[in-house]
Amino acid sequence: MIIGVPKEVKDQEHRVAMIPAGVQMMTAKGHLVLIEHVAGAGAGIMDEEYAEVGAELVATASEIYARAEMICKVKEPVPSEYEILRSGQILFTFLHLAPSLELTQALLKREVVGIAYETVEMDDGHKPLLEPMSEIAGRMALPIAAHYLSNPLGGRGVLLSGVPGVPPATVTILGGGIVGYNAARMAAGMGASASLLEIDPSRMRSLDEVLPPNATTLMSNQLNIEECLRQADVLVGAVYIPGARAPHLVTRDMLKLMKPGSIIVDVAVDQGGCVETTRPTTHSDPVYQVNGILHYCVANMPGAYGRTATFALTNASLPFVLDIAEKGWKRAAQMQPELAKGLNVIHGNVTYPAVAEAHGMEYVPASKFF
Repeated sequence: MIIGVPKEVKDQEHRVAMIPAGVQMMTAKGHLVLIEHVAGAGAGIMDEEYAEVGAELVATASEIYARAEMICKVKEPVPSEYEILRSGQILFTFLHLAPSLELTQALLKREVVGIAYETVEMDDGHKPLLEPMSEIAGRMALPIAAHYLSNPLGGRGVLLSGVPGVPPATVTILGGGIVGYNAARMAAGMGASASLLEIDPSRMRSLDEVLPPNATTLMSNQLNIEECLRQADVLVGAVYIPGARAPHLVTRDMLKLMKPGSIIVDVAVDQGGCVETTRPTTHSDPVYQVNGILHYCVANMPGAYGRTATFALTNASLPFVLDIAEKGWKRAAQMQPELAKGLNVIHGNVTYPAVAEAHGMEYVPASKFF
């Protein structure tokens, strides 16, 4: 199979979808890997490193898309990439289709086979491709919040850790998944007082056993959320429903409960955000204010740490890439139910229920195409 790895074009996206070790593994199996010039630069990987293990370096993304049977990316295509996608081409990347009608329509029009990293799911609910990025985003959320709590950047002027005689900042985290857990660990480790809200009692019990004493769990309900908002210096949105648009747990009206100069870091922005006033921002222009509350809603947070994030992602994605290349997407999906769950669009059809529901489109089971 011919696998194409284009350079990411999203603002300040420094990750790349394949590392030299992956190229070496693919070429050893007889596959051809096309790497766009300087695609790995943001992750500290030079063209020569790819060439040494058998990759063919290509000057333009257009040539990659024209030749490759499978495109491996990190982030969803942007409008400049829509028209160079080919019918029947496999697109393996983060897609986040539920909040984006435009992207969904573009992929349906181009009749690609879209496999979304974020909906590849094991029988136990484990999401092997999403989780490494969730770990990074969760760990980033608190240092970012600490930065923007400073007065010069529009924050309340609260030091996250406090000092002797002055209490630490109060952090509220919505969602006890991978992002929420890592955010709570960071908040506690930085000396803040953290409350993590979750709806699953068994998950709360597990978290309670591993989190330090200054991070506590709470049942997520309207009253508890409102009470936490009144106290919060920092709010972290960490809600994820596989493939679906995130629910708005915090409405615009509820912002009035928060202290002026507090900050929201909505990690759920990729799926539409769990705060009603969330809108995607970029690393170049990361924050905005609504009713005196700072919002940080960068839609590709891990892209800021290109090397760490690249290796974490490709460690998890390479076995799936190799399997698809060896067997074709149909047989690979038949043999691996977890990969089948990643199929979001196939030949002009929506094949993931939550995406179909989000856009009022017909859902067609992926198994129909096997």
